[in-house]
Amino acid sequence: MPTVARKLLELIRFSHTIFAMPFAVLAAALAWKDEPARWQDSVGIILCMVFARSAAMAFNRVVDRRIDAANPRTAARHLPAGTLSVGVVWVFTVACSAAFVASTLLFYVREPENPWPLYGSVPVLLFILGYSLAKRFTSLAHFWLGAALMLAPVAAWIAVKGLTDMTVPLLLGGAVAFWVGGFDILYACQDAKFDKEAGLHSVPARFGIVKSLRIAAACHCVMFGLLVGLYFASPHLGVVFLAGLGAVGTLLVYEHRLVRPDDLTQVNRAFFHVNGVISLGLLAVVLVQLAIK
Repeated sequence: MPTVARKLLELIRFSHTIFAMPFAVLAAALAWKDEPARWQDSVGIILCMVFARSAAMAFNRVVDRRIDAANPRTAARHLPAGTLSVGVVWVFTVACSAAFVASTLLFYVREPENPWPLYGSVPVLLFILGYSLAKRFTSLAHFWLGAALMLAPVAAWIAVKGLTDMTVPLLLGGAVAFWVGGFDILYACQDAKFDKEAGLHSVPARFGIVKSLRIAAACHCVMFGLLVGLYFASPHLGVVFLAGLGAVGTLLVYEHRLVRPDDLTQVNRAFFHVNGVISLGLLAVVLVQLAIK
């Protein structure tokens, strides 16, 4: 059993929760400046993030198992390689989905006047799971993923404050959407040839590597602009946040310098390392800002 649990965590790349979790915490931290912080909110946000992402990743691996088996880059994953059974991963997906919906009850018990986390749990879950099917019919799949991760800060804000003062979470969520869409396009450049031959849809498969890198760069410019907008929209952000934005901009430039049309060997470094630093770094900057302002 411990071996199965370990393989399931590897299957969903549990450590990569780092990409979305900090933005949910960041949104909650901004909301808590105007609302009392409650332990139910903290626990609920963490549980919802973990279970929603775990369900989505496990579902992705199940529905993509034949595609993964045909792609040399992904053929060694657990389901194509046979180190986990389809049945086990399906059970894990359903269990995580149920746990996600159940976790939203923490917000309802704490404040029945704010039922939106519970009401939205099933539609949000279906939207997140739907990303795994998107590349079968649209090249906008990268932006579907971005919109799915956008829900992390937006939902965290709603869980704390309800449907009030939505400018701040929408700006933050929009920044996450374009950030994720941009770096997912970079990541998909590795499979441009395979996707085209397999009849799958992606920006690199449709437009080629060179144009895709430009589209990804444009997405990250939009992301940066939305973060600047967040600075002006939130009364709680100041000079520390601005300094952090400078660092984020530098890291984005570095990320795009790593990935070149004639050299995609640094994609994983750009995808996992640089974006992890951006996510955690931005959270740290905001927490410092909120602590001193």
